[in-house]
Amino acid sequence: MHKIVQYRNKCIGCAVCFEQQPEFWRMSKKDGKATLIKGVGKKNVFILTIPDKSVIKARKIAETCPVRIIKVL
Repeated sequence: MHKIVQYRNKCIGCAVCFEQQPEFWRMSKKDGKATLIKGVGKKNVFILTIPDKSVIKARKIAETCPVRIIKVL
């Protein structure tokens, strides 16, 4: 199993993650930033365990993020 790590406070709300992998992301109506669905957070760092079959797409999204706030471990 792998993990997606998001540094949410630095998100600019471009929605690239949501558009490409909506099963893991949603856009907040409050502040317009991406939210990692079911991600466990602590001080604006959110972590979600994902299945192996989703890793390649998640890594591509992490590379596409313009502010590089998404990591796949």
